This record gives sequence, structure tokens and C-alpha cells, in this order.
Amino acid sequence: MKTICVIDDDVYISDMLNEVLTKNGYRVIRAYSGTEAVMLLSEQTPDLILLDLMLPGMTGEQVMPRIKNVPVIVISAKGDVESKVDLLLSGAVDYVSKPFDIRELLARITAALRGSPDNKERITAKDITLDCDKRCAYVGETEIKLTRTEFAILKYLMINSGQAISKSRLLDRISADTPDCTEESLKIHVSNLRKKLRDVSDTEYIKTVWGIGFIFTES
Repeated sequence: MKTICVIDDDVYISDMLNEVLTKNGYRVIRAYSGTEAVMLLSEQTPDLILLDLMLPGMTGEQVMPRIKNVPVIVISAKGDVESKVDLLLSGAVDYVSKPFDIRELLARITAALRGSPDNKERITAKDITLDCDKRCAYVGETEIKLTRTEFAILKYLMINSGQAISKSRLLDRISADTPDCTEESLKIHVSNLRKKLRDVSDTEYIKTVWGIGFIFTES
């Protein structure tokens, strides 16, 4: 199930989007200010963000630079061309002016998710390549046999390469693929994953960040 973060201080619009998105099979998380959004996104990584611009605390323009590796659709009453161009150049994948047609928004969400990292057939970081369609992992030219859980862990850490990921966040993001994985078993899965990678390379790809969780190292 894909997770969409709705960042909008208008309670009516937020409630409406929550109802529509939930009915269409999405999981929804919400923030009502820019400051709350930054805090929420430090704990969870959604698959897509719907971002209003005129927010209390921090504006949408101030929130944008803090969003990494997540597609953003800006939804705003600011309909001038200059605002749209600036936001698209700063990283937004789409811009929808208020008021909007919900069917059009749903279509734009589908298109944005189609191009997000989770839907790419191949993900590469350092010398590791994941074939997401075949669920195969390679270090260089050598194929590594991974369990479903190990693949899901490696995939999410690679997508967020260089970012420390908490155990709770990792468990939440891989839960659709590995519903039986717990915090205790997660340590075992990560340990087994590290061993399999070390068997074909001297590189330590995954490091423990004490008190937080794990990180796929870029260096």
C-alpha cells in the first residue's frame, strides 16, 4: 500500500483528500503546518507528498528543500506561471492549482508514483544493483541470493542512501512486503544481509547508527 502525505492547513481539504485517497487504496498521513510536516517527514518517508504552499510555521517553499527522494505534487491557490515554474525547478514533479478536480489529481498522483524510486525496475547504489521486477540483487556482476525480507530492507536503505533510517521507520516501510518482520527479527535479517554482502565484497555497505537504526553508506 502506497503512503501519501497530505500537508495542508485547510482542515476541509485535508479531510476530503484523506477520505478520497483512502477509498482509492492509499494510506494517508497528514500535517497541518510546515513545521509539523518537517517533524513528520523526519520520522516517516511517504511515497508521495501533496504540499500546500501557504502554511503556518514554515511555508511550502521552505519545506521543499528539506524533502529528499520523495515526489512532491504542489497544490496551491497560487496559480501564476512564475510560482509554478519556480516550484517545478526546485524539485516538485507537478503543480495543481486550487480549486482542483479530484479525478485529475488522482490521475496526476498515479503518474507521479509511476516514476518514483519504488517503481523503478532497477535501483543502483555504489556497486550494488537491484532488479526490482525479478527481485534479484547483484554486487558488481555477482548475484546475491536474498530472502524477500532482506531484499525489502536493502531496497529501502538504498533508496534512502546516506540517510540514517530508524528501525521503526524501516519496519513501517517494508511492512507490506514483510508483514511478519518484527524489531527483534529485523536485527537478524540485517545481520544476515550484511554477511551475504561481505561474502562477495570487502565493503561495509550497511552500518548501524547507534540509538537510531541503519544507514546505507555512500562513501
